[in-house]
This record gives sequence, C-alpha cells and structure tokens, in this order.
Amino acid sequence: MSLKPSQIAQLKQIVEIAQKFIAQAEKRTKSRSQVSTNGGARRRRSGKELVAFKKLLKSERKRGVPVAELARQHGISSAYIYMIK
Repeated sequence: MSLKPSQIAQLKQIVEIAQKFIAQAEKRTKSRSQVSTNGGARRRRSGKELVAFKKLLKSERKRGVPVAELARQHGISSAYIYMIK
C-alpha cells in the first residue's frame, strides 16, 4: 500500500500529537508522585501519639498556618483538620 505525500504528512501530525499527549501525561504522573510528602503510605495514629498529633495541629492552626498546607504536610485531609477544632 503506497501513501500519498499528504497522507504521510497527516500521519506525522497524528504521531506528533500523540507524543505531546504522552509527554503531558508523564509530567502529570511525575508531579503527582512528588506532591506526596508522606511516601504515599497511610498511617494510623492511636493513643498518646494521636493526642500529641491533635495538639500539634491545633497549635499550628492557632499560629495561622493554612489548612491546605497542614493537610499536604502531614498527609491528611483538610476535613480532618476542621473536625479537630
């Protein structure tokens, strides 16, 4: 099967677009993996450790640290921080 020059040009455009999509997808996955500061592992706190963690969160909130920053830093949801009040 022989292709006309215009068809070859169109195929090259399709390949270029596909490569751009792949590059964008790779950037997104890399940036998402870098955002996770706690290594991606969930951690369950209990007992004295939980009480100390809640006190830490309360003190940081009183100092004016934004909820979004605390959530990202400690690997918890912002809803959990608001619930602690």
